[in-house]
Amino acid sequence: MKAQRPYEQVSITAKGEAALTGGHPWVYEGEITAVNGPVEDGSLVDVTGPKGAYLGTGFYNSHSFIRVRLLSRNANDRFDESFWRRRIQYAWNYRKTVMGGADSRCCRIIFGEADQFPGLTVDRFESVLVAQVLSLGMERIKPLLFPLLVDVLRADGQEIVGIYERNDVSLREREGMTQGKDWYPLPGEPVPASTSVDITENGLVYAVDFINGQKTGFFLDQKYNRLAVSKLAAGRTVLDCFTHTGSFALNAARGGAAHVTAVDVSEYAVACARENARRNGLDGVMDCVCANVFDLLPQLADQPPRYDFIILDPPAFTKSRRATDGALRGYKEINYRAMKLLPRGGYLATCSCSHFATEELFRRMLRAAARDAGVQLRQIEARQQCADHPILWGVEETDYLKFFLFQVI
Repeated sequence: MKAQRPYEQVSITAKGEAALTGGHPWVYEGEITAVNGPVEDGSLVDVTGPKGAYLGTGFYNSHSFIRVRLLSRNANDRFDESFWRRRIQYAWNYRKTVMGGADSRCCRIIFGEADQFPGLTVDRFESVLVAQVLSLGMERIKPLLFPLLVDVLRADGQEIVGIYERNDVSLREREGMTQGKDWYPLPGEPVPASTSVDITENGLVYAVDFINGQKTGFFLDQKYNRLAVSKLAAGRTVLDCFTHTGSFALNAARGGAAHVTAVDVSEYAVACARENARRNGLDGVMDCVCANVFDLLPQLADQPPRYDFIILDPPAFTKSRRATDGALRGYKEINYRAMKLLPRGGYLATCSCSHFATEELFRRMLRAAARDAGVQLRQIEARQQCADHPILWGVEETDYLKFFLFQVI
């Protein structure tokens, strides 16, 4: 006789079954037809289709629009310490393979569903791990998971001093959790005193403020896109819009740009960019300006031409499908303005980090902006996020970053 599984059963619709068998790991509220017994939020459940077929096991949360986040599709899995150690090891081995030795010192180690850790992000900045926990199930197993994560890395000779949690995001409240940020107390270890850490990326040194910076403190997903910009920058006068802490601007300056202007609306970000330029000995060719890009680009149109390379790296203009049309209008506005400013033969780097603005929609927007600006675009490269942020086919949310390099002709 087959042994009884220890988890309650959740039955779903045929539509939900089709999504899961197609590779997507989420069960939405409206796809559940029955819950067999009382289920504690954050606990594990088995998901079955309309005819009772086992589809997978995952975390249940009645507070969330995403009712179940699958962990496994293997009915034989037991979610004990050995299971989680193996899964962490898989994630770390992948980063060492695709990033190499030096680049794996600063990379995303766990990318949520793409690594089968639903709702968990972990970035490594040298000796500091910065984690963001956005699902209740992951929140509940932190006491098991976080020490294992440190142990796996240290066993491979990596120096790790601690894990800092950046759980100051409103999504946690929609999952029934509170917001906050602090060091995670690793058993028997002192709490680190540092509030920032120095990293090296593409030969440039940055101070990463993982306590106050955006998201986990530094955007790692554009690492190799910055190198692509660096290769085109020699001798050019560059305008880097939405610079954050200056990463694209610094790569352009290191690539031999004649001059770089880095712009951000945040005074704090501009101060960080200015300090990063100073630390890398590039402050002589780089100035940092606090301004709203949507105001600055029209103002530049009334001045003599200054720039022959413009970089547009805006934040996500939409975090919901409903707001996509408005976001695309925002993307079109800045791209149109940049194309009008550039001389013939000038270069444009442009991107979107919102998965709702799909590649098809983004390309359509760029064509419309070029048509209205009266220019033609010659594509140099089309790129995506760095390989430490892997795209899991069947899970569109993991395919989010679009990056294009063009010459205006």
